[in-house]
Amino acid sequence: MRALVWHGTNDVRVERVPDPTILNPRDAIVKVTTTAICGSDLHLLNGYIPAMQAGDILGHEFMGEVVEVGKENTSLKAGDRVVVPFTIACGRCFFCERQLWSLCDNSNPNAWMAEELYGYTTSGVFGYSHLTGGYAGGQAQFVRVPFADVGPLKVPASLTDEQVLFLSDIFPTGFMAAENCDIKPGDVIAVWGCGPVGQMAIRSAFLLGAEKVIAIDDVPERLSLALKGGAEVINFEEQPVFETVKALTGGRGPDACIDAVGLEAHGATLDAYIDQAKTAAYLATDRPSALRQAIHACRKGGIVSIPGVYGGFLDKIPFGAAFQKGLTFRMGQTHMMRYMRPLLDFIERGLIDPSFVITHRLPLDQAPQAYKTFRDKEDGCIKVVLKPHEITIH
Repeated sequence: MRALVWHGTNDVRVERVPDPTILNPRDAIVKVTTTAICGSDLHLLNGYIPAMQAGDILGHEFMGEVVEVGKENTSLKAGDRVVVPFTIACGRCFFCERQLWSLCDNSNPNAWMAEELYGYTTSGVFGYSHLTGGYAGGQAQFVRVPFADVGPLKVPASLTDEQVLFLSDIFPTGFMAAENCDIKPGDVIAVWGCGPVGQMAIRSAFLLGAEKVIAIDDVPERLSLALKGGAEVINFEEQPVFETVKALTGGRGPDACIDAVGLEAHGATLDAYIDQAKTAAYLATDRPSALRQAIHACRKGGIVSIPGVYGGFLDKIPFGAAFQKGLTFRMGQTHMMRYMRPLLDFIERGLIDPSFVITHRLPLDQAPQAYKTFRDKEDGCIKVVLKPHEITIH
């Protein structure tokens, strides 16, 4: 089969690789009909996530048709159309039983790596380094899905791939980020980063009852899309963020702030430039300027919600401000199986069509260039969808 393979920083290629096979009786093999490039995939392209190995197959947002199931998997059958969550969960451990699916104790075969870095392991993740299991990802024609009696969600034929694809990651991720804000009627939510997750967080905040959402970015296409979603926008290249957010909230600050940027933040402030210099010189692991701004801007007693991925150790975080203001932090990988079915209902009821973020639709063989276009924010790119079984005709 063909798949997108990582070979090193800024080096991904579409290659022929062996077809996946059933390894465990709870497995399934899925023929991937549609997949996507996630913003967190760019951390792999840019070399910020440890434990990548040449030959790793990328991708964790995908869906398709079940073509084979293990003998103990009674939840699926060949021909089922499914969306597959990016996290992998056993369904039986202490954490799965408490619906803390992304913290599964049993799905990461390389748990010792995560324990060395983080103290405890998280769940396995498709296509996201050997730190999270070394599982082959879904930017491929076929994929092996472990614990497939737990994760994949069957979807109706009445909905297109593009309507339901983002149940695999960014829609639940944005929704959980907004839910973590404990939104009450009249609340004001500020969102740093208007990429795909930020866009989902904006719309989810309104679905959950926010009165106002303030969106912060510097990319015109992203700010325009946030405006269409009802947000008020701040271009951080043109306006001072803290002062503008404060003015838009009557001097009190947002009730909650969402950092949908993560470890590769960039900005127009001195600390952002210092972060870039330090990471370039391997003196720091992450660039947390958006998180610093969110902490600084949040109102007293407010919530900072963090769906943006962080990988290592953060420098110069204003923890004194967080302490003195009594802030609450909520963060982590999305507990996917908690959200997929309820959010499918939102889509079926017409409350939201997550495909609004898609700007580029390409065959898989154009993925290497698409990664660079997405990373460099060229050609108005906000979200790339790939078709693994289509071939470019020259």
